[in-house]
Order: sequence, then structure tokens, then C-alpha cells
Amino acid sequence: MTIDLEELYKDLHAHPELSFQEVRTAGIAAQHLQDLGFTVHRNVGQTGVVGVLENGPGPVVMLRADMDALPVKEATGLDYASTAAGVDHEGKDVPVMHACGHDVHVTCLVGAIETLAGQRQEWQGTLIAVFQPAEEWGGGAQTMVEDGLYHQVPKPDVVLGQHVAPFPAGWFGIRPGVTMASADSLNVTLHGRGGHGSRPETTVDPVLMAAAATVRLQGIVSRELAASDSAVVTVGQIHSGTKNNIIPETASLGLSVRSFSNTTRDKILGSIERIVQSEATASGAAKDPEFHYEEHFPLTVNDEAAAARVKAAFQATFGEGHIIDPGPVSGSEDVGALAKAADAPLVFWFLGGADPALFQEFATTGRLPEDIPSNHSPYFAPVIQPTLKRGTEALVTAAREFLGSAPS
Repeated sequence: MTIDLEELYKDLHAHPELSFQEVRTAGIAAQHLQDLGFTVHRNVGQTGVVGVLENGPGPVVMLRADMDALPVKEATGLDYASTAAGVDHEGKDVPVMHACGHDVHVTCLVGAIETLAGQRQEWQGTLIAVFQPAEEWGGGAQTMVEDGLYHQVPKPDVVLGQHVAPFPAGWFGIRPGVTMASADSLNVTLHGRGGHGSRPETTVDPVLMAAAATVRLQGIVSRELAASDSAVVTVGQIHSGTKNNIIPETASLGLSVRSFSNTTRDKILGSIERIVQSEATASGAAKDPEFHYEEHFPLTVNDEAAAARVKAAFQATFGEGHIIDPGPVSGSEDVGALAKAADAPLVFWFLGGADPALFQEFATTGRLPEDIPSNHSPYFAPVIQPTLKRGTEALVTAAREFLGSAPS
């Protein structure tokens, strides 16, 4: 049996599913695992699928791919573009698109397990393939752990994974230590006193309060952190009011925080609460603001020794010139939860997915053109090849680096 990875990818891309709704995708993954002789565990962490292939004594190696898509309306114009719609966790009707490349991740993992299953005479140990739900939600990996993942499958000796990114296909980004930022999402509700827009003196205006807080929050990174402490504080949403001449009772802010150390994270979150509370006090709000913390992604930290092994294996397989250190990336991931729960080293790398014609410009300037769509863009569309081929080969190469050699 040979799986047509290009057709699988197009099918997954055209049929995206939101976090914890990946029923169709999980079914496809489970069927491929079963066809390849894996022991299959379904519905781990709601919609997760895990396959185990035992092939004699030796190391236990886990390969992970995430499955969920985003509430984004696709604008790529591809003949396999998504026209799907769904209902998000708030009950809202939304368009759905694989705008972060998780369809690439699933396809490459399917290709890798087929290759490794066909090479069983060359290695020994145990291979675990994890098709994880809800990475975009920020809790899919931990949900699998809490649902008894490691009571159902052996704890791995290493956890391996990759993420497609907008640099040339055929290139890989890998680094030891902190690789991706931690992320926190929080919603803040500010309480005012409503009234007629013509008589603001009788009110406490939460819109002004929210505006002042938004401006002041931008001073956290620029004025409260050292220049060596990278971080991002973004106010992505402001909501308030129903009509132009009514001062509302409340206003809400939606914030996203990224940081590269737990110390910096704690400082930023404390500063946010201090600033918002102070603005409420300065405005004469009768009620304290409310803080609701939602998604949290921990730092993604690559084990130094294991990352060095994978990097060397990639250099030998793909050529040293195609392996880069991307530096710490301000995006976030939850794959580290799988490694932390098993007390295993993690190696997570970036897979180039942009047109290889960018190779010369990237090699010369070190910069990508500004019009290349990034992850989460409605125009994000990795080139099919060589992205799928290289992504599959990368997973196989990394897995073989840790799996034992078959006795001669």
C-alpha cells in the first residue's frame, strides 16, 4: 500500500475542522494507522488518535502532529480551497480554514508512519504516532495527558514534531533551548456607570477607561522590561456599547501576551492587572475590573542534546546549507505538554513551506518578501511539493536517529 500524500493533503485542506471537532480528520488518521498495523487508541483527549507500533526491544519514539483548523475564511483561490463553516466554542457560526498548516502536519505524519512501518527490518523499538486535537485552543496536548494518554501507551524516550512555516520549502529551522514563546490569552471587563451620551458628567465612561488602559498597556514592554527581555502585549479586541448616544455600563478588552521566560511572563501579567485596576480607580469605577484567563501555551523548549542530534541528522540528510537557527519564535505551541508529562526530551523544528524560488533571495538577504502570507493568514497556502516530501523525510530522519538499529 502506498498512500497518495498529495491527494490526502488536498482532502484535509478542503475539509478543515475546529478544535475538539476533528472527527473526520481523526477517523482518517485512525484508518491509516490501522491499515499499517498500529494498535490504535481513539478519542484520547476527546478527538485525539494515537497509534503504537511495537517492533522489538529498544527506545520509544513519539511523533506528533496537530489536526485542528482556524475560524478563518479562506482567500487563496486554490481549487482545493476550503468552503467549510463551523460553530466555535462560543456558539458562533464561523468559516473554517487550515490557515496554520496542520493539514501539512497530519499528511507528513501519515507519510512518515507508512515509511517507518515499511522499514521495520531496519530498526527496533516502539513508534508512537500522536494525532493531537485542539492545538489552536491551547489545551489539546494537556487534555490528552489528563485523559490518560500514558496509561494507554508507553511513555516516550523522546517527543518529536514540526511546524510548517513561511520560509522556502526544503529548508528547516531548528535550535536548542527556548524555541517558541509562552502565550496567554485573557479578557478584561471594565465596569462603568451608563447613561445618556449628552450627559457624560452623570456617568463613569467604560469606553474612555478601556481606551486609556489600552494605550497605557503598550508601555509595559517599552518601559517596564529590560531591552534583553523580548515580549509582546497585544490588545486584539475592544468591545462596548450598542448605540452612539448611549454611554454603556461595561467595556471589554481581549489581550494576548507572549514571553520567553516565566519570570517575564509573571511580570507582564502582574503589570496588566495593576494598570487596568489603576485606570478603573482613576475613573472612579464603583466596581473592580474582572480578569478572565483563557488559553495558556507553555514555553516550547528543545532539549539541547536531542536537538543537536536531530540537527546533525538533518544536515547529513538535507545538506548543511538548508538548516538554519530561526532564533526564538514569538508564536506558541502546546507540544511541550506531551514531553513534560513523560519527563522526556522534546525536539520541535520548523518546516519550510513557501515557494523554493525564494531560496536565492532568502540566502542572499536573510529576509523573506513582505507579501508572503504567514500562518493564520486567509492567504496562507504552503506549496505542496517539496513541502510534503521534505516534511515526511524529516520525521522519518528524526525518528530513525533515536530508534534502535535492527541486529544484523
